[in-house]
Amino acid sequence: MNSSTTILSIPHGGGPLPLLGDASHAELVQQLRRYAESLEKPSAILVISAHWEEKVPTITSAASPQLIYDYYGFPEQAYQVQYPCVGEPQLAQKVYQALSSAGISANLDEHRGFDHGLFVPLKIMYPDATIPCVQLSLVNTLDAELHLKIGQALAALEYENLLVLGSGFTFHNMRAFYQPETGDALAKNSVFQEWLVKTLSSTELTEPAREQALLHWHKAPHARYCHPREEHLLPLHICYGAAGRACDEYELTKVAGVTTGFFCWREIR
Repeated sequence: MNSSTTILSIPHGGGPLPLLGDASHAELVQQLRRYAESLEKPSAILVISAHWEEKVPTITSAASPQLIYDYYGFPEQAYQVQYPCVGEPQLAQKVYQALSSAGISANLDEHRGFDHGLFVPLKIMYPDATIPCVQLSLVNTLDAELHLKIGQALAALEYENLLVLGSGFTFHNMRAFYQPETGDALAKNSVFQEWLVKTLSSTELTEPAREQALLHWHKAPHARYCHPREEHLLPLHICYGAAGRACDEYELTKVAGVTTGFFCWREIR
């Protein structure tokens, strides 16, 4: 990977709520803006969204993808959000080639648009929508090893000043979001986030040990409470696979009443 590449794993919040002034997303909005200010403005952004799953890794390759309002039951203004960034077919081809070179079957999709895992955080981070974007899907088997390998394949990308953005949520128990807050629930959430922070940030771990921990993430304390289904965690696996080392920084923040994490790798070589 080019030395100017940055990898950032973020929580994207609940649907369009970060764009609607929801008070429980205020810290998230602040953190997204802080990262945008602290990073060099990228030439292009590759987004891995938790809201797109395919049989094989699939890459948006259109020059001008439309937006997909893939959320339900929100005010009308949520379906009028605009984020008119262009696609980047050259980057899409490079992603496809990197995956293919690693022996991973992949597809290019000229018709698929950008879902809210892309346009919600990016409208906060880069509201002028002038940075070309490409989106990469998860694989619907949700196999942790495969997603680590996808990330490792992306490490071969050569693209000047690229931002790789993993857009998910390190806590995604939907039932828990709608239940009264209890000490037990908060403790389970906290313990898993602490495990994730240690796993991704500790310089005492060897990379094989770090990789094995993420491969067997479901054995971490309260892992399945925090992720009954792991699609919102796997963008982080791809981010780590691409970086191949401990993160440079992390931030824990409250979003919709739960603790969740940001993880950043700067100047990946």
